[in-house]
Amino acid sequence: MSGPDKVYLLWHVHHRAEEDGEIRHFSEPDDFWSDEEAGDDVKHLGTYSSREAAQERIERARKLPGFADEPNCFYIQESVVDQDEWTEGYVEG
Repeated sequence: MSGPDKVYLLWHVHHRAEEDGEIRHFSEPDDFWSDEEAGDDVKHLGTYSSREAAQERIERARKLPGFADEPNCFYIQESVVDQDEWTEGYVEG
């Protein structure tokens, strides 16, 4: 029996939100944060069958306008197919 099916969601954040007067960018490969209310622009570039395919897409996107301005602000999110991610309700604050 094989393990669960996984997919790899690829995200890019164009950071505009300031923290202490400066715009922060991802500093490590697995960093991810965004503040859309403060102006960060989050884009879902695609869903891929392997981490390698997502990485290949990053290399292609880095050559495109906009993405080239923030070449390190990509994030690959591993997700298991048919698995609940949010299992409880929420309260808006």
